[in-house]
Amino acid sequence: MHQWASEYISLPILAPALLAALIAGFSNQIAAGEINLKVTIPTLNTAEYHRPYLAIWIEKPDQTVEKNLAVWYSQKKTDKGEQSDKWLKDLRQWWRKSGRNQTMPLDGVTSATRPVGEHKLSFIEGKSPLGSLPAGQYNIVVESTREKGGRELVRVPFTWPAQKAVSTKARGQEELGDIVVELKP
Repeated sequence: MHQWASEYISLPILAPALLAALIAGFSNQIAAGEINLKVTIPTLNTAEYHRPYLAIWIEKPDQTVEKNLAVWYSQKKTDKGEQSDKWLKDLRQWWRKSGRNQTMPLDGVTSATRPVGEHKLSFIEGKSPLGSLPAGQYNIVVESTREKGGRELVRVPFTWPAQKAVSTKARGQEELGDIVVELKP
């Protein structure tokens, strides 16, 4: 047998291994983890109701911000011509940890305030704003504040990546209702 023939004979053996490696690489991208949130803004019996400003982020165990997921605020100018994002400071925890270092609006993160009701958000690993989240222990943090109203912060702990589908729930006392975190591998 010629020397070149032995090189070609080994190719069929190499091809399945290469194909398996490519499939494994693509399946990791296809089967990206997912975080689904349900945030409930409750109905409040008050004379003057304003929609809340709200920030949602992922924090590490030391309470530093890992990822900003959502910031809901009024993006219109006020009656006095002021930029309404100046009230973002009232989201005190988020502002101190991350907000004051951001240029608003944050692409893919900021949006308008939301009305009373249940709001669903979905974040897929590898896509903005979740991106690549290193394995570890985290909290989803939801902070809400309202003009002429209260302020509230709810933390929901989770482990990433999820090994199986998991659902965790926490509840606010007044400004926030149920916060449901659903993880999918």
